[in-house]
Amino acid sequence: MTSKNLHWVADVPKAELHAHLEGTITPKRLRALAAKAGETVPEHVLRDDNSFEWSDFNEFLTCYDLAASYVRSPEDYYQIALDYLAESAAEGGIYTELIISPDHAAAQGISYPEQLAVLESAIDDARQKYGIEARLSFSLVRHYGVEQGLKTAQLTRKHPHKYVTGFQMAGAENAGGLSEWAKAFAIAADAGLSLHVHSGEWLGPDSITETLDRLRGHDWRIARIGHGVRAIESATLVQRLIDEEIVLEVCPLSNLALKVFTDPVDHPFDKLKRQGVKVTLNSDDPPHFNSSIGAEYEFAARQWSYTVEDLVEITRTAILAGFVDDATRALLLAKLE
Repeated sequence: MTSKNLHWVADVPKAELHAHLEGTITPKRLRALAAKAGETVPEHVLRDDNSFEWSDFNEFLTCYDLAASYVRSPEDYYQIALDYLAESAAEGGIYTELIISPDHAAAQGISYPEQLAVLESAIDDARQKYGIEARLSFSLVRHYGVEQGLKTAQLTRKHPHKYVTGFQMAGAENAGGLSEWAKAFAIAADAGLSLHVHSGEWLGPDSITETLDRLRGHDWRIARIGHGVRAIESATLVQRLIDEEIVLEVCPLSNLALKVFTDPVDHPFDKLKRQGVKVTLNSDDPPHFNSSIGAEYEFAARQWSYTVEDLVEITRTAILAGFVDDATRALLLAKLE
């Protein structure tokens, strides 16, 4: 299937569960944020073609953190959220879960309640202006350490919010043992949040198994895995994902840009889907990976010859797995009919 006959993908309703808010900052927006602060973006951050400059995952994390450091006010958070939701809606997006980092906001003197207030406004305005629904997932940054993670997790109890429905952990997958993080997830579960974790991106299937085994309590468990693509290396794990109905938040263009897989032919999204794993399409950090929710759906249609029905079913999977109330879920599902 060639790109010239994929115009129909634009009309497919799309939903994503894995988009990092600070990771949606485009080079253009970054330059504007820097100018607003009376600064310029360091030369090593952007290439001559106005794309972000990094060569491996660690450099990407450094670049991500630097871009996030230019979000200096609550109004900046409002704008980047509204910008991304508008862009997603223009590509057929009907639902997005934005991953937010209170640690990044706090580093710039923005309190969690301040961050939430403007993001609530952005979500409400996006719904009214563009017809897209959104929710927020509270994220710990794994390589910031367990002590900081526990401190940050307490915010979920202290400041509950109707749009904060998820809790997860991102960052360097090999930073710290998972058992140490269980208390943070127990705090979030006690606050009523649904849980997901980045796993099985850089580390193999054992990382996912460990995540599912160690991050669980008597009345809570991990519902979704961010990425999770290395599960394909273990038939036992694949069957477990099916049996336990664990949903994968897959980001194909991110995986290829970061060279988790070097050839699109090797990407396991379709293999996992055909084996019965619940998989969704997501943009991750779009400007860093030359991605968008529309680009992810188009890639899937081209790479695996998916039909309209195939893509709508992926959207349905995302909505059913979304951390959203039943009434809103019903409204979203109705848009697929």
